[in-house]
Amino acid sequence: MQPSDMVHPAVSGLPALRAEIAAYLQVSRGISCSPSQVFVTSGYRHTIALIGHALLKPGDRVWLENPGYPPTRELFRHMQIASVPVAVDRDGLVVSDGIRLAPRARAAVVTPAHQSPLCVSLSLPRRQALLDWAAGNDAWIIEDDYDGEYRYVSRPLPALKSLDRDGRVLYAGTFSKVLFPSLRLAYLVVPEAEVARFEEMTEALAAGSPELTQAIVTAFITEGHFARHIQRMRRLYAERREMTAAGLESVLAGHMQIDSQPGGMHLILRLLGRQSDREFVARMRKEGLYAEALTDWMIEGDAAPALLLNFTNIDSQRTAETLARRMSKLL
Repeated sequence: MQPSDMVHPAVSGLPALRAEIAAYLQVSRGISCSPSQVFVTSGYRHTIALIGHALLKPGDRVWLENPGYPPTRELFRHMQIASVPVAVDRDGLVVSDGIRLAPRARAAVVTPAHQSPLCVSLSLPRRQALLDWAAGNDAWIIEDDYDGEYRYVSRPLPALKSLDRDGRVLYAGTFSKVLFPSLRLAYLVVPEAEVARFEEMTEALAAGSPELTQAIVTAFITEGHFARHIQRMRRLYAERREMTAAGLESVLAGHMQIDSQPGGMHLILRLLGRQSDREFVARMRKEGLYAEALTDWMIEGDAAPALLLNFTNIDSQRTAETLARRMSKLL
């Protein structure tokens, strides 16, 4: 470490890291952007707060996927921004529903690669309809690409941002899923026309992420370790997903049905019968098991009862079968 490394870090991010992220996104996600468009943040919440302060105001309305990531609506509630729940089907966000419910909304938050939590991908016609809506209504699209690297049935899909010709998409990525959460490093790519506005906001609100951490991640990418790590983890998670699904189905086939998903880091177990997913999750947690209830991800309305179960730490089919037998005793 040199004396120059001990001063306050650049609030928008280490220049070398911003350059590496821009280069990585060009190759892996089809996003063409300059390093100046990349803003390093301390995580998803920081990213959303930065967007809220820069582009939104109290009283604005924002489309949110229903079901969708619960912290998003809490963040907007604290900013006094109204959430408009928009249904999700097998093709992703139902854009026509959003237009019907709130045609003049100021933004839409979407997870196009693997919808959170259903893991479906936003179809190309829906992507184009969403972009057309944003361009025609001077609205923003916040693309949360939290685990787009983990697609197992084909190559990762290009980002929605790669189709953006009108400068309406803000692309949010993170190192939490591809490395580990305690890094507290994420990033946001903003349209070129909004760079000055976001520079102003980061100067006013951000203290900057630790520069030493950013420098280590930069070296990890520059030296080629990051690309190899993602390839290795994609293969590992694909194997673990298959082993976990096989183990669970061998024991729980009469009680649960596993959704077919192209990617992601969790399985969706549909409960058969009239069982409450919330009650089942509560029983699991009392026995030292962890899952989440799909019902808890709904903003409004009812969802068919289902469990969200992470598979990335399950190392064999036998382990999955042991887990399934413990779950079966709670039915």
